[in-house]
Amino acid sequence: MIKNILTLFFIVIIGLHHSDGQQTPSFTEYNYNPFVINSAYAGVLTQSEASLSNIGFGNQQFSGMPRTLAFTFNTPISRNKMGIGFGFINDEIGVTSSTQFFGAYSYKIILNDNVHPYWKVYDKTFISFGLNAGLLLYNQDLQSLAIQDDGNFSENVSTTLPSMGAGVLFGHANFFAGISIPNLLADTFSNQDNLKLSRPVYAYSGYHFIVNKYQPSFILKPSFLIKYENGAPLQIDSNLSLSYKNVFEIGAGYRTSSTLNAFLGLYILNNFRAVYSYSQGSADSPLGNTHGIILSYRTGNGFAFR
Repeated sequence: MIKNILTLFFIVIIGLHHSDGQQTPSFTEYNYNPFVINSAYAGVLTQSEASLSNIGFGNQQFSGMPRTLAFTFNTPISRNKMGIGFGFINDEIGVTSSTQFFGAYSYKIILNDNVHPYWKVYDKTFISFGLNAGLLLYNQDLQSLAIQDDGNFSENVSTTLPSMGAGVLFGHANFFAGISIPNLLADTFSNQDNLKLSRPVYAYSGYHFIVNKYQPSFILKPSFLIKYENGAPLQIDSNLSLSYKNVFEIGAGYRTSSTLNAFLGLYILNNFRAVYSYSQGSADSPLGNTHGIILSYRTGNGFAFR
């Protein structure tokens, strides 16, 4: 039964064709809010979680610079076997702006038996399947570019489209890996010839190494994200961070577009986390340098160090 579900799901995820179109943003915060790109993350934790992120908040003063504002919430239901969530994502770059509102559902399958002696450490192995659906509000102010004698830029684009996505997430102890397509439909239902939206595919993985298991104060967290989008270069983000008792966290990384990333996180009163991110592009990059902030809240024990 589980094998059949896995086979069907991966056929849906991987077997879809892709189209050229507007490139989607690079989600710097995937490490701290995987739900923003993968609906299968909904309800994976035993606590509810809300996140607010503003990536590129200093860019609005420069015309055309990218900016992403997102809010998400997810929570487990049905004794942690399922999860639900919702959110919105607003992207602005150049003359293009898009806002997506979505809801998500996930179903989790435990792959190993949870019956074990009380003295034995139990490392749960699971696979979670997620679906998301919502609306995409898309706008392009093409006429502001003042490009003459080109019919593709003679009219602005303004449309509202349905959106639907899917994702899968695997976890075992301190290891995780996921793959997702947040918008399977792209511009399928559009009646405008000058609108082309892509279907980006995200794959990511990571591991949490306890530096000293006898005094587990430091946790090393390597991770990477691969984004495939037809018509754009393959993008790979690789990051490494170090956490101290979930009091503070520092990290750095590299993106294949010649971009260096840096992170600084602070954990406040167990339930709150604030992360500052900075991305520095190469000298010839049109995107420049980007600042970001990610605020998260978890219920229960929150981010408390165990």
